[in-house]
This record gives sequence, structure tokens and C-alpha cells, in this order.
Amino acid sequence: MKIKITGIGSYIPHKEIKNTDFDKHVFLNEDGTPFGYPNEVVINKFKGITGIENRRYAEDQYTSSDLAFFASQKAIENAKIDPETLDYIIFAHNFGDVKYGTTQSDILPSLATRVKNKLGIKNPKCVAYDILFGCPGWIEGVLQANAFIKSGMAKKCLVIGAETLSRVVDDHDRDSMIYSDGAGASVIEASDDETGLLSYESATFASEEAGYLYFGKSYNPDLDPDTKYIKMYGRKIYEFALSQVPAAMKSCLDKSGIAIDDVKKILIHQANEKMDEAIIHRFYKLYGKTPPENIMPMCIHDLGNSSVATVPTLYDLLIQGKLENHEINKGDVVIFASVGAGMNVNAFVYRY
Repeated sequence: MKIKITGIGSYIPHKEIKNTDFDKHVFLNEDGTPFGYPNEVVINKFKGITGIENRRYAEDQYTSSDLAFFASQKAIENAKIDPETLDYIIFAHNFGDVKYGTTQSDILPSLATRVKNKLGIKNPKCVAYDILFGCPGWIEGVLQANAFIKSGMAKKCLVIGAETLSRVVDDHDRDSMIYSDGAGASVIEASDDETGLLSYESATFASEEAGYLYFGKSYNPDLDPDTKYIKMYGRKIYEFALSQVPAAMKSCLDKSGIAIDDVKKILIHQANEKMDEAIIHRFYKLYGKTPPENIMPMCIHDLGNSSVATVPTLYDLLIQGKLENHEINKGDVVIFASVGAGMNVNAFVYRY
């Protein structure tokens, strides 16, 4: 028995933030000193590295669980199932519900429970819980759904990835331009044909790597040091990703028995365009090859890095035919992969 994604949906916020909207920001170094060059230079360098031109922020009245609810409605409709038949709702996020204009995280009750409530599901045997696994959270949720279904504990699972990172960023940190908001949701069911999940890989590196992403104070020394924001050691993450993600993808693909030439698409966490391109090249180099054209769809240019939402959103856009020069056909083999806080790495090979 295998599992497959029978329904997919995403919610892309309507509030568009362009790079030029950061013109008036006061960006500071970690020690609180100003940069020695204008914001125009900062923004141009940022775009050259990340590929991000625009990003989406959640509408002021919505939180992560709201975005997740909207995406879940679409996934359930796409799967053509009765939501009362869901056995699990697995919600991957990192910061809970953060209301606009605040910095406090709210995770009581769990966001999965909130989505179940919004969906109007009455069945108490539909178990709802959250997972914290960094950006790879949605993929890890799919792997948990796989375990539940294969063990006989479930027949249908709703796996969600949603985040509003725009509400936990330090406006004085240039890395704040990377982050965005969004949600992706998927219905997972058993597959009795050739389609579905073929193999997977998952790992946590928690020695020197554990603190590469962390919660830290603002770079502005005048702000309350006890108010924390998402921070990262970008260079260390870049080097870690280039080392560990291709290796995980290769291990996963080798276990599937699929030849690399038969892989049609690679859906990788939309973190940084240059990093993702380097990961793909490093992955193919492990097989003595170079990546074929159009192997890796991207949505980071217009949507930014929405953490756990990036991979399911990318898949939804691919399925809907909304990614230029990219399509997917029945029987195509796809690799899903991600890397993020923890530091966590995971991947799975999937036949569409």
C-alpha cells in the first residue's frame, strides 16, 4: 500500500509587498550600527541572491489558522471528500497565530483544532494536532500521514502548512525581506495503484546546526531586548543545505528504485533562488549529470519564503498549470524536498 495526495489547495494572500516598499526601512548591522550604503544597494544585492522581487503578507484581519482554513477548504473540495471522514488533521507551523500589530504567539488551542472548528467537523475521532518542524513541516506531516495510513490507524488525513512570518520579523534586519505569508493544504489517502509516495528520507541535525535559525532580539538597540524575532545565520544555512539536502535527495531516490533521468520535477522549499539552484546542481552532480531544463519550478520570485507553505503551494500551482513552462502528467515522478530550522532535512519521491 502507498499513500497519495488526492486533494491540494493553497491560499496566497492578496497583500503584495514589493522590494521597493523597503526603501525607507532603517536596516542595521547585528551590533546596531547603520550600513555604509543606501537601501537601494541592499535591495539590489538581496534580489540578486534570493531572486525575490515581491512577497505576500496576510491581510490584517487574518492569522495563520485562517489562511490554513482557506487552503483546507480548497484541498477538501479538490479531493471531493466529506470532511467528517478525516481521521487526522496535521498542521505544520512554527509561530502559531500572531495577530497583526502584535508579536505574541497564540497556540492555545492548537491551530489544527482551530481549523477543525472552522471546517465545522463534528466527528471527535478526527484527531487534530500541530507539529513544529521548521520549513520542512508540511513534508514531515505527509510522512506522518503515511505512517498512520500504512499502520491502519487512518484512511484520510489533512496535512497543512501555514505561516505568517511577516509578523515575527525584525524590520531592522535585511533578512526580513525574505519572509512572507501563505498556506498550503493536502488530503492524503491510501493508493492501490502505481501512483503515490515511493520512498522518503528525514533527519534532524542538532549538534552545531541546532541554532542556525533562532529567536533573537532586534538589531535596533532602542527596542525591547525581550521581544524576539526570527533570526538566522544565512551563510551557515547555505553551506548546510548544499551539503545535506542533495545527499538526502539521493538517498531517497536510490531507495525508490527510480533512475534520476526519470525524474520529471523537483519541488524544493522556496527559500533562496541561488541556494535552491545550487542544491539541484549538487544533487545531479552526485550522479555525474547536470540538471535538465525546467526541472525545478519556482514561485519565490513573486511569493517570497512562506516557510512550511512553500512546497504545498508550489505543488498546487503546478497542478493547476499556473507555472509558466511547467506541467505535470500522470505517471510523472516528482521529488519533494525541504530544509529548515532544527536543522531538519526531508524529502520524498512521488509518482503523480
